[in-house]
Amino acid sequence: MRDNYQSQLDLLQGDILEMGAAVSTRLEAALEGLMYADDEAARMVANSDDEINDLYLELESRCVDLLLLQQPVACDLRFVVASFKIITDLERIGDLAVNIAEYALGSDVERDPEVSLDQISASVVELLQASLEAYETDDSARCYEIAAMDDSITDRCRRASEQTAWGLIEHEASEPDGFAAERLLSEVSRVLLALRDLERVSSHAVNIAARTLYSEENDPELLY
Repeated sequence: MRDNYQSQLDLLQGDILEMGAAVSTRLEAALEGLMYADDEAARMVANSDDEINDLYLELESRCVDLLLLQQPVACDLRFVVASFKIITDLERIGDLAVNIAEYALGSDVERDPEVSLDQISASVVELLQASLEAYETDDSARCYEIAAMDDSITDRCRRASEQTAWGLIEHEASEPDGFAAERLLSEVSRVLLALRDLERVSSHAVNIAARTLYSEENDPELLY
């Protein structure tokens, strides 16, 4: 019976990692759509939200079954509860990817490289993938590294947001053209919203690491 239960836990973890890979792929596609005005990539993400939601509901049901139909020992209980929380974070990252895809569909220009959106995006995707690897390998040490990486991303998003806003102010001061200003404001708004959502993705990735640390070490430090 114990072996069967462990097999179910392993299967759950594997399927959650597949969900994580699917979410990561959609996030990358949404960012590609935003940065390079790729409507096809953005539309694919915007139209695929139901698939992630369905995965979430299926895995949620399995987590509940593992809690109710079995009598897990403490370490298994922590693992199932952590996994339940992790799929919630993944579902929310999927929602944020859809947001970013929708910003892309409202634009027909590539992003201004001066705000380093491409570098920030790459760091956020890397952070998400690192959190999933930590969950897969029970790597407690890496969980702390992920939390530190999030602090850097938060600071970079803040500075990029300020830089973007100042760019709009400077443009208005030098070229007070009403139509051009309205168009620029629309594009600046998309960049600011994308930066906000990237920061949120980063926070959800830290949540995944925090739940992994709690599951493995019974250590709640990163949960708060």
